[in-house]
Amino acid sequence: MKYQVLVLDLDGTLTNSKKEITAPTKQALLEIQEAGRTVVLASGRPINGVAPLAKELQMDTFGGYMLSFNGARITKCSTGEIIYNKTIPKEIIRPVWEYVKTFPGLDIISYDDTHIFSGICPNKYVEIESGINNMEIVPTDDFPSALDFPVNKLLICGDPKTLETMIEPLRKQYHGLLNIYLSEPFFLEIMPKNIDKAQSLQKLLNSIGLTANEMICCGDGFNDLSMIEYAGLGVAMENAQPIIKETADFITRSNDEDGVLHVIDTFMR
Repeated sequence: MKYQVLVLDLDGTLTNSKKEITAPTKQALLEIQEAGRTVVLASGRPINGVAPLAKELQMDTFGGYMLSFNGARITKCSTGEIIYNKTIPKEIIRPVWEYVKTFPGLDIISYDDTHIFSGICPNKYVEIESGINNMEIVPTDDFPSALDFPVNKLLICGDPKTLETMIEPLRKQYHGLLNIYLSEPFFLEIMPKNIDKAQSLQKLLNSIGLTANEMICCGDGFNDLSMIEYAGLGVAMENAQPIIKETADFITRSNDEDGVLHVIDTFMR
């Protein structure tokens, strides 16, 4: 099988513990793009957190794609065109916010193109998200009113044990309206209905005339599970969550050992 598309999660996959793409991995990604392969960055990050890495990999020149917000938005790097965009129904935001406020220590956030909006009070996990994306945190008094723009996702940030207790009640309450899942133990993603990385990759592949069998997907976190199951070759990083490693077709080296480079050398050279 000649793989034509390489899909990469960012944190814990493409980037190392310093949130950097190493020089050998970057060079390999440039080389496969020069050879005509398509690179897709698929992340829970907002677009502002994905775009700098896409620029570093010259994806605007080579024609790659960015899946931000876990696939709620697909952007074509060469033109900046948004080719898919799905948002959360406005009327859902207030009741979700009110529910989250009943749990001490949690925060709920969302994003415009340049800022992170905090709905309760920023905690250490929101600070992590701010640092990852290099976006300023804006506290709000009335979170739903402050989100006067189309919202691709909400993120509940806090203690993993608390988040675990919220998942099923939220899924039951918003069944058929939202997708709800962990991306990290301390990040609970609130997404539009039928949005995950696999669903969006299917739309992208259809638009460029390729199939899942021609695609490699690499990831490490809970929100990578759908695309690893969907891909022709699903790859887990050595540092991945156990369920990701159990599901994957191949386990590569860790993100601190150029695991993406190992995939390229093994399957795309």
